[in-house]
Amino acid sequence: MRIVDLIPEKNNRKIINAWCSYDIANSAYSLSISTVLYPIYYQAITKQTWGSDLVSFMGISIKNTVLYDYFIAFGYFLIIFLTPLLSGIADMGGYRKRFMHFFTLIGSLSCIGLYWFNGNNIIFGVVLPAVAVVGFAGSLVYYNSFLPIIATPDRHDKISARGFSWGYGGSMLLLIFNLYCIENYQKFGFSGKLDAIKFAFVEVGIWWFAIAQIAFWHLKEYKGGFTIKSHVFTKGFQEIIKVFSIIKKDTTMLMFLLSFFLFSIGVQTIILVATLFGSKELGIEGSKLIVTILLIQILALIGATFFGWVSTKKGNKFSLIAMLVIWSVVCFIAYFIHNDIQFFILASLVGLVMGGIQSQARSTYSKLIPENSKDTASYFTFYDITEKAAIVLGMLCFGFIEQVTGSMRLSALLLSVFFLASLVIVVRTKLITKEYVK
Repeated sequence: MRIVDLIPEKNNRKIINAWCSYDIANSAYSLSISTVLYPIYYQAITKQTWGSDLVSFMGISIKNTVLYDYFIAFGYFLIIFLTPLLSGIADMGGYRKRFMHFFTLIGSLSCIGLYWFNGNNIIFGVVLPAVAVVGFAGSLVYYNSFLPIIATPDRHDKISARGFSWGYGGSMLLLIFNLYCIENYQKFGFSGKLDAIKFAFVEVGIWWFAIAQIAFWHLKEYKGGFTIKSHVFTKGFQEIIKVFSIIKKDTTMLMFLLSFFLFSIGVQTIILVATLFGSKELGIEGSKLIVTILLIQILALIGATFFGWVSTKKGNKFSLIAMLVIWSVVCFIAYFIHNDIQFFILASLVGLVMGGIQSQARSTYSKLIPENSKDTASYFTFYDITEKAAIVLGMLCFGFIEQVTGSMRLSALLLSVFFLASLVIVVRTKLITKEYVK
């Protein structure tokens, strides 16, 4: 028997803001660890330790960035198998928040653990980022699944955009503080910049876990009348299968997930390798790269808000088409750029559409979920699996092409094909109308 002891109140401003605050918490990982500080530190410390871009892993000589790409892909590959196992349980038992809390703890501790990576322990330096990926991606499944619970479909675009905007803004503040500490490392008692960067990893982990408590305190959900036992995992898969049987009959949702898969290959890969591209292909030094990333963050904040507004005026389909056209152009141009000015201009375009396409993808999918469904975690599991499978394929392709050709440019050009294919699908698919959402 299903027992409901807490019924969430929809469109409550305090609850919505608490939900958005989690974007501030986990975006610190996404910006500082995944995008800026750790890639720079990893590349510098491995080159310093091993004397070149080549490192030895299990007796095999491999490029440091390629090894990193493969392990990040492995982290996302692992989460693909974990989330179906847990999401059905989360829906049946009301464990969304508990699982979200669990993955947040894993992610934050992994960030803190990076402090002890010194270049020699190369396994440590690639395994911990992969575990952090599991924490980050795993928590997002349950975080996203709260959106249909806390708000009605007509507010999803605006709220999703607000979450991403807050995340970009909050994570940028922490990064700026860390950059100040790094540049003035002597004032804070550090022996050098790399030592200051290591301490920033600890700050990110604490920030992530501490700010997440705001969302954990305010978010409520339906509670089921059972505890987690061995047989519950079987029921969890049954719940996932039930939702899949609904999804496979919904042509619009299937086509959207296919389109989402294709453009996520491009978007997520670019986010993960942008810093390495600027450093290795263009020789842009660390300080300029960081300024570029900050520029991207500011424009992503603006872009998320702007395209949220566009979607309310013109619809999700129009908004997605516009952004996919821009993304296709970005990847094509990336093949031809040769200096830092061109890189800054290209980064500006990336920033404008990065926040927009992520927030619009989340809100578009949330509208496709049957209103008042209690299986939101299961629905978002398929969304998450689609995105993570895209990241795995994108990172593997990017790393493989770089390994074979010695250049990231052809990899960037390949990504434009995925954006164009996604664009064709979106154009041919009927996406969100008010009548469909009823």
